[in-house]
Amino acid sequence: MSPTFLWYIPNTVEPGHRGDDAVAGYGTLEHSVDLARTAEEHGWSGALIGTGWGRPDTFTVATAIAARTTTFRPLAAIRPGYWQPAHFASAAATLDHLSGGRLLVNIVSGRDNLAAYGDVEGDPAQRYARTKEFMHLVRRLWTEENVTYAGEHFRVAGSTVVPRPFGGGPRLYFGGASAAAEHVAATEADVQLFWGEPLAGIAERIDRLRALSADRELPPLEFGLRITTLVRDTTEQAWRDAEARVAAMASASGPGDLLRDRHGPAVGQQRLLDLAERGDVLDSCLYTAPGRHGGGGAGTTWLVGTPDEVSDALRRYADLGVTHFVLSDTPYRTETARVGDALIPRLRDAVVSARS
Repeated sequence: MSPTFLWYIPNTVEPGHRGDDAVAGYGTLEHSVDLARTAEEHGWSGALIGTGWGRPDTFTVATAIAARTTTFRPLAAIRPGYWQPAHFASAAATLDHLSGGRLLVNIVSGRDNLAAYGDVEGDPAQRYARTKEFMHLVRRLWTEENVTYAGEHFRVAGSTVVPRPFGGGPRLYFGGASAAAEHVAATEADVQLFWGEPLAGIAERIDRLRALSADRELPPLEFGLRITTLVRDTTEQAWRDAEARVAAMASASGPGDLLRDRHGPAVGQQRLLDLAERGDVLDSCLYTAPGRHGGGGAGTTWLVGTPDEVSDALRRYADLGVTHFVLSDTPYRTETARVGDALIPRLRDAVVSARS
């Protein structure tokens, strides 16, 4: 199985996302297309485009970028509740058809400002049950005609999506570390995305997910890693830059300021925050200190080092079964090129060799 390498395009109207230095044109189509074309030129298959209320609509951004690129595959993050299944199935099938089958979809069940767009918040069990039903119905709408379905959360009658997407529809990526989330991934996702945990934790989760998905009707579940990669020419320079960046984060905000909300961190985020108690550096080069000073999500832990050191760390995840890599660092434009040139050839050769 060939590995998939995806980058990240910030989907905000304000500059400075995770320390990005771009200011002029930030949040414009030209800026996003420039990042996407840079990704195309430096080996990336495409990029994740994030979602959240108060940001540009992710699917509109993905559509605009797809129209201005040739091979770039947008991994568009979307939320059940923001979308109804039939509405989303139609929009996604249309973009997939118009782009020649390039669309990828990341289903997000995490917290958002739901009331702002008329959604309601249930407990985690309800939220993931709704997500599971959403994914199941969307797949049916992509592959069947005259679909009639009446579930606990959604219903359609005599529904047919036109045009049809390629190959049964876009691949569905999904994240989440709770038991309820893993059940959704095991039954409905194509790719389970992990954040940057140590190898032992990822190995344990892959074993559990493989067992949970053993009887599923879909093709075997695949696995992906979403993480920040800080790559420099020398080990000393990489760690000097990483520590300086964390020091700047610490001076700008109190510990964990970006992670505080009335609910507390989600299960997956809490797993990352707990890593800092085990030490600043785990495995060969997994840096946990950013999580103590406001780094959230993929920015909570970083892989730090030279191209050989970081690619070797990523190869160890590949040895466990990870075949999808969603990487990022800032400044986005320069690091799209630097990380792509430095890591993708090394990692692709290593993964292909290991699986041949």
